[in-house]
Amino acid sequence: MPIELWIAFVATSAVLLIIPGPTVLTIINYSISHGRRANASLVTAVALADSTGLTLSLLGLGALLAASPFWFNVVKYAGGLYLLYLGYRSLRAGAVPAQLGSGCTAETRWELSLNAYLVTLLNPQAIVFFVAFLPQFVDPDGNVSRQLLMLAMTFVVMGMMNSACYAVFATSARRFLTTRRAQRLFQITGGALLVACGICALVAEQT
Repeated sequence: MPIELWIAFVATSAVLLIIPGPTVLTIINYSISHGRRANASLVTAVALADSTGLTLSLLGLGALLAASPFWFNVVKYAGGLYLLYLGYRSLRAGAVPAQLGSGCTAETRWELSLNAYLVTLLNPQAIVFFVAFLPQFVDPDGNVSRQLLMLAMTFVVMGMMNSACYAVFATSARRFLTTRRAQRLFQITGGALLVACGICALVAEQT
């Protein structure tokens, strides 16, 4: 693969990743609510979800979702409803905020990781996007499979770095949310944004 193509892919992916979406909102929400000990689990979950989505895309699921309105809608509604569920939980937590600093147990870290994984994975537009995005940076005269694998691994690593940066930022901002009022405001705001993302996902059209 020409180095120019790889650099262009890195630059484009960086712009796409830095834009906040449901995954970023989920990471910020959980990093602030549960502290630094949740960060590694969240970043790992996002990396696994990106790896799964890329693998499914390369195996043909992306093409299936692009061609089949039925299966596209199945994944779309699953993802949208799950975002609504997480938003509702955050809004409910904002009504009776818990004490910050309590940390999270191994069990809650598993639950948070699962939520982050599903939020990232259940996005049919992302899976379809991978099918159209990756080939744009492949040299047809080279080994296509090897190039796709390299691009996929690059995207996963960049996704991990992006998630880690947002998690560290959220953890650093956590000290400003030490009061019950501040925590309640954050929970309500984060929940409302997740609900909005869920609604947007539900009304998204197949491209």
